[in-house]
Amino acid sequence: MSESIFRNYIAGEWVDGAATIANISPADTSDVIGQYAQADQVQTKAAIVAARQGQEEWQKSGLEQRYSVLMSIGDELIARKDELGELLAREEGKTLAEGAGEIYRSGQFFHYYAAEVLRQMGETADSVRPGVEIETRREPVGVVGIITPWNFPTATGAWKIAPALAFGNAVVWKPANQVPGSAWALTEIISRQGLPAGTFNLVMGPGAEVGDVLINSRDINALTFTGSLETGRKVAAATAVNLVKCQLEMGSKNALVVLDDADLDNAVECAVSGAFGGTGQKCTASSRLIVTEGIHDRFVEAVKVRMQKLVVGHPLKAGVHIGAVADARQMEQNLAYLELAKREGGQLACGGEVLNEDTEGYYMRPALFTGTTNDMRINREEAFAPIACVIKVKDYEEALATLNDTNFGLTGGICTQSLKYATDFKRNAKTGCVMINLPTAGTDYHVPFGGRKDSSFGPREQGTYAKEFYTVVKTTYMRA
Repeated sequence: MSESIFRNYIAGEWVDGAATIANISPADTSDVIGQYAQADQVQTKAAIVAARQGQEEWQKSGLEQRYSVLMSIGDELIARKDELGELLAREEGKTLAEGAGEIYRSGQFFHYYAAEVLRQMGETADSVRPGVEIETRREPVGVVGIITPWNFPTATGAWKIAPALAFGNAVVWKPANQVPGSAWALTEIISRQGLPAGTFNLVMGPGAEVGDVLINSRDINALTFTGSLETGRKVAAATAVNLVKCQLEMGSKNALVVLDDADLDNAVECAVSGAFGGTGQKCTASSRLIVTEGIHDRFVEAVKVRMQKLVVGHPLKAGVHIGAVADARQMEQNLAYLELAKREGGQLACGGEVLNEDTEGYYMRPALFTGTTNDMRINREEAFAPIACVIKVKDYEEALATLNDTNFGLTGGICTQSLKYATDFKRNAKTGCVMINLPTAGTDYHVPFGGRKDSSFGPREQGTYAKEFYTVVKTTYMRA
């Protein structure tokens, strides 16, 4: 098989797949990034066996060894952020600046968890029985299956892989099939760190083959998944049968509340950045803009003016703010939701056009709808598109009730200069993350991330909270 094919990584070796797929840029369909191996069920099962063997050795590694490995990965990601950011932009469609930023942040994840390696402290306690001492400590959960989405192909992988390795676990990673290049590049870096064979495995391939084996395996100890609600429910059901620890990050329908007293310029920037950054393909995007009637008209007009300044184009071009839609299927879904919003009575105030660029790709101008209500499907379902809908409300109380009236609960934001309303919102927004005078999209790596209701299931990701998923607690009683 030709060396131009990017192979899977199993048991410390680069191996051919059962088939290959072409990785084609959504910004230029003539740009073939490479041919990528596709694992089948047999190879996926082999990766799990290898991981079990590698984990036995890796969990015995010294803390400084783990620290050095994670620091080295983080160092290389940051040093190569422009190169790998360009690769990411080519295959996923986000702008070059967004791609480089994602790679840099991915490096920070590895640096953060390198430090966490050295902060693994146990606890001691006296027993209720005289002469008996108690010690609690955390140990690796074991083999971790990781399934990641296409919208943040490096960052999502990094914030799952880094803590898994930091706490002494082995990894079997299935990235989204739309973006194998970024996953392969990260794996290539990891492959040079001297890990025990099998500690880290990359199995690129379709969900029906690779994903199905992972979620139904009795030989993994934990499964972390980021993707759609529909698939997340299947993952939860499958892992529950085998009592495999499960962590899910799924859909969202985030809202930004704008009150009459908001700083208008800031509210507009929060709305436009939060709704349309990353081509709207973020689980934290604010697709609902809940605006009180006193500021509604001024806000809408200001957002329309700001949207006219957004440049849509090839992600590698200078001055572009919004790149390509991820693929043909996503573009078709975006256009379907545009038509749905119109049929439901929404008024298209700005954007929504399909654009033709110098290259054949999937481009659309961000869309803003007004006159929508919270019971419309466009405001109930996650479109994962650069589409935002304005919902006019009377006052703060109605705004809060509207924000919470959804089966999702990932992020929620408010723009206000009122300490009273900001404090009440912080306490009563039924979301996992709350943003005050900030875009709903944008979170830090050293604090917990996750949502409520149908948005998340299981322990939180990121920060010190990651140890709840990637470790198990052991309690030891000892009489001298």
